Amino acid sequence: MFQIRTEERDYAFVPVVETPPTNRYGKPIETVAQGHELRGKSLNINGDAGIGDNPNRYKQHGFYFNADNCISCHACESACSEKNDLPPHLAFRSVGYLEGGAYPAYQRLNISMACNHCDNPVCLKGCPTRAYTKFAEYGAVLQDPNICFGCGYCTWVCPYNAPQLDPVEGQVQKCNMCVDRLEVGLKPACAAACLAGALDFGIIETTPENRHQTQTSIPGFPTPDITHPNIRFQQTRSLPRELTRPDTMPVRYERDEQGPGAYKTKVRKSDRSKHWSFGQLRTREDPLVIFTLISQAVVGAFLTLFLGPRLGYAELSTQAHPLLIPTLLFLLLGAQTFALVLSTMHLGKPHRFYRAFNNLRYSPVSREVAGIAVFYNLLGAYALIAALPELVSWLPTALAQGIHAGIGWLAVVAGPTALYFMYRIYRIPARPFWNHWQTLSAFFGNMLALGPMLVGTVVGIGAWAAGIDPAPLLSGLAVPIAAGLALEALGLYAQARDLGSEQGEGAASMVEQGTRFGKTYQLRNVLLGLGLAAFAAFAASQPGGDAALVVWLVASLLITVAALIGRALFYALVIPTTMPGAFFWKNQGFQEHARHTGLSDMPQTGVIADGH
Repeated sequence: MFQIRTEERDYAFVPVVETPPTNRYGKPIETVAQGHELRGKSLNINGDAGIGDNPNRYKQHGFYFNADNCISCHACESACSEKNDLPPHLAFRSVGYLEGGAYPAYQRLNISMACNHCDNPVCLKGCPTRAYTKFAEYGAVLQDPNICFGCGYCTWVCPYNAPQLDPVEGQVQKCNMCVDRLEVGLKPACAAACLAGALDFGIIETTPENRHQTQTSIPGFPTPDITHPNIRFQQTRSLPRELTRPDTMPVRYERDEQGPGAYKTKVRKSDRSKHWSFGQLRTREDPLVIFTLISQAVVGAFLTLFLGPRLGYAELSTQAHPLLIPTLLFLLLGAQTFALVLSTMHLGKPHRFYRAFNNLRYSPVSREVAGIAVFYNLLGAYALIAALPELVSWLPTALAQGIHAGIGWLAVVAGPTALYFMYRIYRIPARPFWNHWQTLSAFFGNMLALGPMLVGTVVGIGAWAAGIDPAPLLSGLAVPIAAGLALEALGLYAQARDLGSEQGEGAASMVEQGTRFGKTYQLRNVLLGLGLAAFAAFAASQPGGDAALVVWLVASLLITVAALIGRALFYALVIPTTMPGAFFWKNQGFQEHARHTGLSDMPQTGVIADGH
C-alpha cells in the first residue's frame, strides 16, 4: 500500500461526500452494485495483495479543473512526472493554454489535462492488444504497457492526447489516476500538488469546496460527446471573443453567441499562398502509406485475375498463360508479404505482432489484421495450387477444380472485407479529416484502379513480348480502372465540399491542403485527372499496336504517382481534435524546429531526435 506521510495535509485527501445516483449522462456513479463479484478484489499494486479501505472505492471518480485559478506553474505536471518517473519526452499530464485580446487587455486561459477516465473509453475499444481495462475501482481506465505493442492507435482515437506513445520504449503509457494513492484515500499527485487550487479530484458530479460550476466543456476542449469524459470545469472570467493556440495547430476558437461561455472551433487566419512542402509529406506513418496502397492493389489484382476469365477475358486464365499467371500470383503474394513486414516493423514492439488479434470484438485494427491474414493465406493457397496443380491432381478432376475455385471465391470475399475493416480504422471522430466516406471511396477506388492496372501491365507486357496485341485486354481492364479513379475523384470532391463548408479541424485540414501543400495537392489532382481521361479514352476507343502499351504504361505511371502523393497527404494533413499545447511543449512546430536545429539532442527539450 501507498505510505501516507506523517502530518499529511487535509487538502491531499479525497473528501467523503454524498453522491448522486447517476451522472449527467445517465450512467450510475456506483461502478458495480453491492455484492457484485468484482468487489473486494485487490488491484495488486506493485505486487501488494492488500485491498484498500477507501469507502468510495466503487464509485466513479474524476478531475475538476478551475480555469479561473490556474497560474500555469506546472506543479501538476512536475508532480505527475516525478511520481511516475517519466522521461523528458513524456508527460501524462500537461498544461497548455489559449490566448486572446491585445495589450493591455491580453488574456490567457490555461488548461491542465491528463486522462479523463471516460465512461466510453475509445482507447479501450480501439486497442488491438486489450492493454486497456476500465476498472470497477474508482472507474479508472488503466493501461498495461507490457501488453502494448506500440501501434499507437489509441493515440489516434483519444481526443485529449492522453495516451503517450514512447518512441524510445516502443509502447504507450498514460495516467493511471494514482490508484495507489486512492486506495489510502489520497488524491492523485497532480491534484495534491496544485498550488492555486485549480486542479481537484473527487467523486464525479460532486462539487468541490469553493466551486459552483461543474461544466463539461471549456474553450479548447474537444466535444465531450465522443467519450463522456470524467472531468468537470469551472470558468467564470470573461474571455475575448476570439482565442488562439500558441502551438502551430491551424485552429482558433470563437465565441458561440448561441450559448453562454461556449466557443466554436474555427480555422485560423493564415497565409493562403500555395507551397509544395514535399519534405513535410514525410510522417511517422510512412510505412502505412505503402502498406495500405499495396494491400489495396493486391486485392484488386487478385479480383482481376480470378473474375476476369469468368467475365470473358480468357487471356487472364492459367490456361492461356500457364507460367505467367502463377508467377504473377506469387508476385502478389510477395508484395503482400513485404507490406505486412513493413506494417509489423512500424510497431514499437514488432516481436509482439501476434497480439493484434486480441480484441476482435471491438478493435477495427484487430479486424483488419484478421481480414488481411485470412486473405493472405487464401491467396497463398490459390497461388500454390495454380503453380503446382499436382498437389490436388490425385483428387477427382471436378473436386480438385472445385477446391481451387472455392479458395478463390473465399479470397474474393475476404479481400474487400479486409479493406472495409481497414477503412473502419480511420472513421475516428477525433480526426475529422479521416472521418468521412471519402476514405472508403479512396480505398476501394484504389482497389479498382491499382489492381487491374498492375495486372494489365504485367500481362500486357507478356502478351506484347509473345507477339500478341494486348489492346483488347487492356481496353477491357481500363473500364474498372476508370471507374475506380472516378470513384476516388467523387469522394475527394464530396470531402472538399463537406469539410470546406464546416469549421473546425476538418476544415483546417482542407485549408492546409490548399495552402501548405497547395501545389502538391494540385499536382495530385492533375495527375489523377490525366490518368482518368487516359483510361476512360482507352476503354471507349481501343488503340492498337505498340501505342496501346505505351499509353497504358504512361497512364499507369501517372496514377501510381498520384496514389502515392494522395496517400501521403492523407496522413500528413490530419489534424486531431486535441488539447492545446504551449509555445514549446506539445507543439509540432517547435518539435520540427528542434529536430532541424539540433535542439532535440538535448533531452531536456522533451523532443526525440528521430521524428519518424
